Amino acid sequence: MPHSSSFRIALPLLMALGLSGCVTYVNSPAPEPAPEPPAIDEANAGAEDEAPASPKAPLLPSTLFPGEADELVGWRCTPAQDLVTAATGDELRLWSALGATRLEPAVVASGSRYQKGALSVWLKGNEALVESQRGRLDCRRDIALDALTREGHPGVMFHGRGNEPGWSVELANDVPKLDLSLDYGNRELTLPYRVTTLDNGAGRVILASGQAARPFTLRIEAKACFDDMSGQPWPARVTLALNGETYRGCGQGIAP
Repeated sequence: MPHSSSFRIALPLLMALGLSGCVTYVNSPAPEPAPEPPAIDEANAGAEDEAPASPKAPLLPSTLFPGEADELVGWRCTPAQDLVTAATGDELRLWSALGATRLEPAVVASGSRYQKGALSVWLKGNEALVESQRGRLDCRRDIALDALTREGHPGVMFHGRGNEPGWSVELANDVPKLDLSLDYGNRELTLPYRVTTLDNGAGRVILASGQAARPFTLRIEAKACFDDMSGQPWPARVTLALNGETYRGCGQGIAP
């Protein structure tokens, strides 16, 4: 949707913290007398020969998830801007074209109001007022979508989908692999992946194929997204690059 050049809502994004380690070298101590060989427990003799643990799926940024909210709501605002919200009594998650943020409840006479610094969102039935230091948005409630759940998508921590042609992607919640369904389900692939970018502050994840023979990249960003056919609101934009083709769609993280 078009955006007003004179108005944008500033949504603060947290900076991801980078931790660096250091290696310390010490002089080798004098050799100790060789200890007596331990007794062998035949019952556990093969334990050391077991295969190493499988790699674990990464923890995705929290802004890709709707939290405890049961639904995602799309808002059409003036000046022209579209927003997505997921509201509970404890917080409001807000997604725009610029990114995502969380707001805490604030006192209000009617409706529900949430605030973070100078950013305020006041929900009043089918209307919402969004205010910041740069101005205000008058919004009207549009389509609502039930949030995806683990019951509906067992073993999945992220689901994305798009149109023309219909496609979908699902990330397993235990190991770094994904299931792709392409061309309206006529092609299906299960592939391992590796994480090339994980920015919790920006709500951005970029994955690449774990198989050199089947390259792909999958980009997931915490930004307001609307299905280009149904208009359904989602908290993430998804871009898949595969076999020289680019697939675009929306998605949502699914909590345990």
